[in-house]
Amino acid sequence: MGHQNAHDTDGTSSGFTSADPVAEQALDWFVRLRNSEPDAATYAAFQAWLAEDPRHDAEFRSLETLWNSRSFSDAVKTLPVDRRALLRPKTRRWPLHAAALAASVLIAVGVWQYSALTIAIQADFETATGRQTTVRLPDGSMMMLNTDTAVATDFEGGRRHIRLLRGEAFFDVVHDPARPFTVSGHYGEVQVLGTAFSVRTGDDEDQVVLERGRVQVLCLCDGKGMGKAELVPGEAVSITASAVSPVRATDPSATLAWREGRIIFENASLGAVLEELRRYHRGPIVVADERVNRLVVTGNYRLDNVEGALRTLADAAGVGFYRIPGGIIILR
Repeated sequence: MGHQNAHDTDGTSSGFTSADPVAEQALDWFVRLRNSEPDAATYAAFQAWLAEDPRHDAEFRSLETLWNSRSFSDAVKTLPVDRRALLRPKTRRWPLHAAALAASVLIAVGVWQYSALTIAIQADFETATGRQTTVRLPDGSMMMLNTDTAVATDFEGGRRHIRLLRGEAFFDVVHDPARPFTVSGHYGEVQVLGTAFSVRTGDDEDQVVLERGRVQVLCLCDGKGMGKAELVPGEAVSITASAVSPVRATDPSATLAWREGRIIFENASLGAVLEELRRYHRGPIVVADERVNRLVVTGNYRLDNVEGALRTLADAAGVGFYRIPGGIIILR
């Protein structure tokens, strides 16, 4: 089966933006003064802007504090190494467009590219960040790939086997008692005859959610096949390198809302919501104050406008929102 890849264009702009016009002006001045030594006219204009409104000075000083704060530096350490150059505070001035160019080079030749290339070679179907696609499989079953997902398929010789190489996929399987349908992730394998369920892979675990029918989930456990669970509709389970978790109840209409292009959460920590939204956003989302992660939020947002969702969440939670070059969003 031929490799398929959904390509789209990153519509992010190269400038700084904020949900607050004053903050946006402060960001603009911050970049202009940081990129080069200001001449007398520029410095006079900056001083005039500061004098216009006490908020101007307060917002600019807040940016300086944020840029040099330990919490911001700690947040930057969580980013992929290729993105850190865009955010790391410096004692000398340097042009941000040069850092963006350097980051682009790192993205093109960085170490992470090896893993991405390996998956691309193996994958029969693949989606880009923020994109989804539906595939009709040779047996008539339906497979829907979520954001940043890659799968390999094997339907030769009567087999019905899917390998989830990365990401998350939902399967609506045609009933065929003679040919079990299997989906393997990094740590577990799901075996069904005919049902509807999702599998999501992660660095530390796989997750299975059952919407309809019954499935058996096995832990691969280094090939030993230790640990298993059977799910009924409305149940979910996680599989690690060593065990299958206890079965837990879940609401598939919320857990699988991504199929309708939405994310739904109720009384969830903002940190957990941001972790989910990062899967759909091309640039990093940085939290510069750990207290932001602990805020409790409820919402129902469209996934085709993650930045809009983040702006709304930030506004509702009373959190500062900043967007800087490279599609990087900072919440503080």
